[in-house]
Amino acid sequence: MGKAEITSQYIIETVAPVFNKYGYAATSMSEVTKATKLTKGAIYGNFESKEDLALQAFNYNVRQVVMLVADKMNAETSPAKKLQAMTDFYRNYYQLTKKYGGCPLLNVGVDSKHQNPVLLKRVREIMRKLQTGIADIIREGIRQKQFKKSVEPDAMALRILAQIEGGIFITNLLDDQHHMNDVMDHIDRMIETEMKV
Repeated sequence: MGKAEITSQYIIETVAPVFNKYGYAATSMSEVTKATKLTKGAIYGNFESKEDLALQAFNYNVRQVVMLVADKMNAETSPAKKLQAMTDFYRNYYQLTKKYGGCPLLNVGVDSKHQNPVLLKRVREIMRKLQTGIADIIREGIRQKQFKKSVEPDAMALRILAQIEGGIFITNLLDDQHHMNDVMDHIDRMIETEMKV
């Protein structure tokens, strides 16, 4: 990795929590330079615009979370256990993301809805990928006869994802881990009663 790549990576890693915590609009370039201890010229020498930097920072934040949950899920071999590993991961998600200002998907999704179409498009892409990933696990569970044939993978995946994001929102808003645990318990019961053979 060359000096320019190292500098770009340093900037991304340094400002990713700032953008996540305060949002695109509320994060000024002055705050970016203060966090990185670099000049605006150095920032713009590595990124086309503030929007480009915000997008790269968002991608970095999401990768950190997705890699963690993917590692937990990929450690399991059966589809049912993969979904259990996912709910187990999210039981600790609040504490994991608290120091970074919360869930990057939720934060940037809400923040960008009416003011940044580029970031909003990226959030939607990632949400669709997450839904597809969960749906593929459900499809494999149906193929392996762990889950009922009557389960609609795409619809069930969306319900699971919506409950996870809703749990994250309520837990962060009320600053109470109990809500996330309750939502994960509900997803586990739904998998057990509505999906398993």
